Amino acid sequence: MEIKRPIYMDYHATTPVDPRVLETMLPYFSDLFGNAGSIDHLFGATAADAVKKARDQSAHILNAHSDEIIFTSGATESNNIAILGVAKQYAEKGDHIITCATEHKAVLDTCKYLQKIGKTVTFLPVDQYGLIDVAQLESAITDRTILITIMSANNEIGTIAPIKEIGKIAHDNRVIFHTDAAQAVGHFMIDIEAMNIDLLSFSGHKIYGPKGIGGLYIRRRNPKVKLTPIIFGGGQEKGLRSGTLNVPGIVGFGKALAIAEKEMKDEDERFRKWTLEMFDAFKELFPSLLLNGHPTKRLAHNLNVCFPGIESKALIHLLKDDLAISSGSACTTTSVEPSHVLRAIGVPEDLIHSAIRFGIGRFNTKEEIKFVVERVTSSINKLINIR
Repeated sequence: MEIKRPIYMDYHATTPVDPRVLETMLPYFSDLFGNAGSIDHLFGATAADAVKKARDQSAHILNAHSDEIIFTSGATESNNIAILGVAKQYAEKGDHIITCATEHKAVLDTCKYLQKIGKTVTFLPVDQYGLIDVAQLESAITDRTILITIMSANNEIGTIAPIKEIGKIAHDNRVIFHTDAAQAVGHFMIDIEAMNIDLLSFSGHKIYGPKGIGGLYIRRRNPKVKLTPIIFGGGQEKGLRSGTLNVPGIVGFGKALAIAEKEMKDEDERFRKWTLEMFDAFKELFPSLLLNGHPTKRLAHNLNVCFPGIESKALIHLLKDDLAISSGSACTTTSVEPSHVLRAIGVPEDLIHSAIRFGIGRFNTKEEIKFVVERVTSSINKLINIR
């Protein structure tokens, strides 16, 4: 079987749209083009029905209620609405927010902005695996704390946070808990009730849906979470996210979530097997290989490793015709700054520049995995010989 190159292995950055998702979306670009807000006629009513179905699908995968989901342009906007919305709404109650050092920039930069306008933010450190100390989290809570925001799964190193424990601590202390679950939803089971999650951000293009669409779960009771809007206009999405709804994107998002809910268990098993095979093969060739992130509490499709002495950019360049991989987050690849995540887990500066992130996905095959191992190992040998 001939392998089509380059092989895509950067599924944390984005995913291709699943053909089943695209097929579901296509009618809403043409025949079913109505505005979901114009329900006085059939075109608008049909669009509104499609949005309702997608809202149901989005809620179902989280064990939430449909009226607890609003649609956004993606997880970055959801994070902003959640964090800024809480900061404004609960300003009289308090001004303290707790997050951690390895969050996505959409959370970190939003929190840094709040610092600039007078809010207090605690950036918790993480251990060598990227996990916060939950006891340290609890001790950081004060009577002015209004929000804890900790991501469910890290986009660079794949570490999965103890979300259930964090949620319990937050609820026991009557603090709102938000999680950026862009890398988690659709990859492993998230239950907002069991995990005491109050706000959750998720995204379409990380789960084989279209780009430019995402969602925000907002708890409606026990406790009821209120947010102050940061976008104003026609009052769509309960007034929290005004603007004409992206019906084709929402339809695709819902379909992608429905597929993920059915298939993620099988994908988890397949991907975990492949990443382990890749790690073992690389380790055999390169005994000094280092795994970044937790050895077991990690996303099945993530493999982030350091090849000591090998410049990651040189390896990526050597492989560019055969393989699409990255050295870190797609949201910060234009920056010359080393990964803030790898720094936070204590990876030395020289090793940070040897880090490679492999993100495998739905459309990879076992033949491709074998080819990737062969090409990476041969390229590393070439770089070693050049030295």
